Amino acid sequence: MTKYEQIKKDLLVNPKTWLVTGVAGFIGSNLLEHLLKLNQTVIGLDNFATGHQHNLDEVEGEVTAEQWARFTFYEGDIRSLDACKQTVSGADYVLHQAALGSVPRSINDPATTNDVNISGFLNMLIAARDEKVESFTYAASSSTYGDHPALPKVEENIGNPLSPYAVTKYVNELYADVFAKTYDFNTVGLRYFNVFGKRQDPNGAYAAVIPKWTAAMIEGEEVFVNGDGETSRDFCFIENVVQMNILASIADKEAKNNVFNVAVGDRTTLNTLYDSIQNALNSNCIVCDSKPTYRDFRAGDVRHSQADITKAKTLLGFEPQFRIQEGIDKAMPWYIKFLNEKS
Repeated sequence: MTKYEQIKKDLLVNPKTWLVTGVAGFIGSNLLEHLLKLNQTVIGLDNFATGHQHNLDEVEGEVTAEQWARFTFYEGDIRSLDACKQTVSGADYVLHQAALGSVPRSINDPATTNDVNISGFLNMLIAARDEKVESFTYAASSSTYGDHPALPKVEENIGNPLSPYAVTKYVNELYADVFAKTYDFNTVGLRYFNVFGKRQDPNGAYAAVIPKWTAAMIEGEEVFVNGDGETSRDFCFIENVVQMNILASIADKEAKNNVFNVAVGDRTTLNTLYDSIQNALNSNCIVCDSKPTYRDFRAGDVRHSQADITKAKTLLGFEPQFRIQEGIDKAMPWYIKFLNEKS
């Protein structure tokens, strides 16, 4: 039995109360689903800036009525300290996912990204510290590595940020460290590497690459690749991310006040990714034989990204269950169903 399996077994016997911020978003709603299926009590906070009611509706359909009754939702904004204090009241564990993601969005509107990702984060830290929660786990980002050239990425070695978004996520880590030293309030930061899976919105200007390309292929639209297609990323399936959040929340004290890479420790080029999505569609009886269109590299992007997950394995017992092709194969039926319902 893995450490993660043992923790899930223990939680079923000894349930806790969890606050998930950004609960109507992609990652937040997947955390909600898994926690409710473990019979946990969950408080959720979201302002629907990037989250969706249909994500919550879908989770309701995936759990029992008794499990859904353990969920309390608050519509609010982390930029309001009062909203943060109201929702964190009574929580044992905090999973802070609320943020404005996307490098291009931050370049177009750095002020709002700063306000949400830094001021909102600080509000959540203050509220959780005052409530004396047992643990505080937050979504950090691989963008923090910036222009550091070494591969794979090791937590202790970062470079200069390449976007306003990266600056905000680095500041989150600095604030978390200061709260540990000043108030003895320890946190765990999770540097996500290109997370994908069900409920990741394929629509909008800032859609992530896998759902965006999948939607375009299904609808017969042109697929654009930034650069020559040899840019590579460490794509991480959502269920690996859920595992890391739960492991981090239950972690021993020696693992607290740390940041961890959340990935599989591999890298996939955009050209290979395109072929993988195409093959998964063909396996689901959707014929797609188109070729991508190449264009200029995107501002603020790094050329290659790959994580070293040794620290997460050693201190948290992390064992990624899904590599990229397994994740794409598992997520593809959801993407197809979602797009058919929207058409």
